[in-house]
Parts: sequence; structure tokens; C-alpha cells
Amino acid sequence: MNQPQQKRKMSPEEYLAFERASEFKYEYFNGEIFAMTGAGVNHNRIASNIHYALRNQLNGRPCDVFLNDMRVKVQEIDKYTYPDVVVSCGDLELEDREFDTLLNPIVIIEILSNSTEIYDRGKKFAHYRLIPSLQEYVLVSQYHCQVEQFVRGDDGVWRLFEPYTEINESFKIEAVDCKLPLSDIYFRVEFGERDA
Repeated sequence: MNQPQQKRKMSPEEYLAFERASEFKYEYFNGEIFAMTGAGVNHNRIASNIHYALRNQLNGRPCDVFLNDMRVKVQEIDKYTYPDVVVSCGDLELEDREFDTLLNPIVIIEILSNSTEIYDRGKKFAHYRLIPSLQEYVLVSQYHCQVEQFVRGDDGVWRLFEPYTEINESFKIEAVDCKLPLSDIYFRVEFGERDA
């Protein structure tokens, strides 16, 4: 009787070599790779709007704002992922001379989709909390007006602020002293579309 073949797990080094040669993006965890799927109009508009607002406010300051092409490594568990928006300030800490894997994000923003929401709120956030430099984690719905902000306190405990649900509200990303109006985040976003 034939035994089922087990999938061979990749090392982090094998993953990086594979992914850097690939025309597609993959996340990596526990020896397995996961293909990244494309995003719809709402998701892309929200990501672009957030990037634009943060970039304008951080102009002239030693901070970088990256869209979903900057790989982030959670060093404690050898996890590689692509946040929707990531902010780093001061000197960039990069894994190697390829300059494509960030180690020291201070803000990570994920745009929720039906297929990723449970993961983004659960395991992914648990993994992100292992990054010592990370100070804020923001979840943005693409289906209705709602932004949730998690902030790491001086005691290391993560706290959730009341969700922002009104288009005329603003919230402040304390780690980088930037105020984001929800009307800017959701500029030209049409709710009712169910793009993922």
C-alpha cells in the first residue's frame, strides 16, 4: 500500500531564494509558503489613501511608509508576511543586503477582507505582537466605515480603542503622530462592493 507523500518543508533561506526569483508574492510560516491573492478596488483605494495621507504627514521626517510590497519578518518565529501598509522610523533594519525584508516596523495596517479577517484579527496579530518594535496595529474594513486601533502600552499590554465608525471621525496614530480622517481613508470607496 502506498503511503501518502508528505510535503517537504522549506527553510527560510530556501523560501527567500524561491520568492525572490518568483514573479508572484508568497508569505512564509512554519516551512510552508502561501500565495498572495490579488486585491479589489476598495482594498487598493484604501491602501493608497492611507499611504498618501501618511506620506504627506511624515514628509521631512525620518520615516518610511511602504505599501504591500515590503516583506516583514517576525524574527522570533521565522515568519515572512506582506502587510498592506507598514511604517518604520529611524534607521531601517533589514534582514540582508537584498533590502526587501523589514525587521523593525512600528505601525502595521491591514485592510480586512472576507477571506483574511479572522486570520488578521487572530493568529496574524498574535504573530505581529512578537515584533519588539511594533507599537500600533490598525485594522480597516473595506466593506463599511470601521477602523480599529490596537496600541501597545508602556507596560507591553495591547489595548483596543473604541472602533471608529463615523466618516467624519479621525484617529491618531500615536507612534508617528499622524491624524487620519476616515473621510480620507475612505475617499472614493463605494460600500456595497464585495471585492476581496
